Amino acid sequence: MKDLYPSRKGDTPKILERKDPVIHTERSKDDQAPISKEQLDFYEKNGFLQIENFFPEEEVADLQKAIFELQDANKDVNSDKVIREPESEDIRSIFHVHKDDNYFKDVANDQRILDIVNHLLGSDVYIHQSRINYKPGFKGKEFDWHSDFETWHVEDGMPRMRAVSLSIALSDNYTYNGPLMLIPGSQNYYISCIGETPDDNYKKSLQKQKLGVPDNDSLRWLAEQAGGISVPTGKAGSITLFESNTMHGSTSNMTPYPRNNLFMVYNSVENQLVEPFSGGKPRPEYIAVREGTPSYSGAK
Repeated sequence: MKDLYPSRKGDTPKILERKDPVIHTERSKDDQAPISKEQLDFYEKNGFLQIENFFPEEEVADLQKAIFELQDANKDVNSDKVIREPESEDIRSIFHVHKDDNYFKDVANDQRILDIVNHLLGSDVYIHQSRINYKPGFKGKEFDWHSDFETWHVEDGMPRMRAVSLSIALSDNYTYNGPLMLIPGSQNYYISCIGETPDDNYKKSLQKQKLGVPDNDSLRWLAEQAGGISVPTGKAGSITLFESNTMHGSTSNMTPYPRNNLFMVYNSVENQLVEPFSGGKPRPEYIAVREGTPSYSGAK
């Protein structure tokens, strides 16, 4: 398959234009969408959309209880699916929760979510990746600037930009507790990064990403095109949808207030993974589901 989005193949970074639509359902069908035309316009222009109070308080309480029960259950577990901070044994992320836990399987298949992502991607979808991210007060570490698609393309073999990430806020997001930061409009440009990808790069990158991180000049250019950086804030229960190529990151959390979220990636069933474009071996299934069948509504 032709590599439409080459990256990590040279010693000079490049900025390439996007070759795929941002919304894959024809805009003439906006009246059939589960969200408003204004929300679709915002997503198409900026590459992300926040919907506040998506989950009611009682569901938020259940979600919060579930992520901490899972954290406690994995406290002393030695598993590749449990990612710990590079300088401590604190849990940073737990992967593959949509397969390993029935409760989170139901959340991943919530019809309210599926209706939105099916429309954005113009097809049935499946879960490419799921994880819980924990960013406790005082010691939660940063996530470097990156495009998810760049990693999924190079290391997993995702051919096209036809996936959407969903972050469910499970603690209140402020501008100061290490929130998600996004560069509006960055979904329209692909940063071809430098460096070669070694085998098993994920073992280090999931703790701290070094490859697939854009150079400073490219990031500065993206931010200048956008006129700045957006920081969605809001109460627990809000969701943020962001396009697979939207540039994003987050700072460390130096405050007393935690910032936890459930993160799920929905990929079009028409965008199944091929061999990684790095030429290396695929990442494990718990990081990148290689053969996805359509997601359908669960118990919720």
